[in-house]
Amino acid sequence: MPEAKRRISVVLFEGFELLDVFGPVELFRLDPSLFDVELIAPHAGPVRSSQGPEVIATSGFADAARPDIVLVPGGQGTRVLAVDAGFLGWLAGWAADARLVTSVCTGSALLAAAGLLDGFRATSNKRAFAWAASHGTSVEWIPQARWVEDGNRWTSSGVAAGMDMTAAIISSIHGADIAAMVSDAAELDVHTDASWDPFAEKNGLA
Repeated sequence: MPEAKRRISVVLFEGFELLDVFGPVELFRLDPSLFDVELIAPHAGPVRSSQGPEVIATSGFADAARPDIVLVPGGQGTRVLAVDAGFLGWLAGWAADARLVTSVCTGSALLAAAGLLDGFRATSNKRAFAWAASHGTSVEWIPQARWVEDGNRWTSSGVAAGMDMTAAIISSIHGADIAAMVSDAAELDVHTDASWDPFAEKNGLA
């Protein structure tokens, strides 16, 4: 029996990283029968990215549907939200019962600060690894990993690594053949080894 279509709820905020969002969204939506995607933010409407272009959020936090899969990107705005008690409290409650809780880049710092990675292994952007790893109370931070899967928590390294993680998520839900079809449609040469991480060494973490 085919896997039911799932909804990806992407959390936007001022200063989010564009590729953290649209790399994964591209793969999730190349076959529209597989996933729906919802972009949410503090309020519905335009949200400015770290790179400048604005993206339209379709729902605000107050009226966002309960997610199947949460995706939290990184970006410059994570530095503000990591100490925003209101945001962290909302994220902790809203994402707690999701089937999968995922992040790209420094989005893992927000998950950790919200308590959503306590007791889990996780990774983050290698240039910002020390900062990200300062969050959470019982997170096992993995310095050398393209992405880390631990139960229903998935966290990727920086920016483009989110696409490799997304391909692995698609494979885990819909199978390797579907993941390969999606990657081929995007002409993406996916890294399938989660431990492949040359950027850890480049940044003095391995």
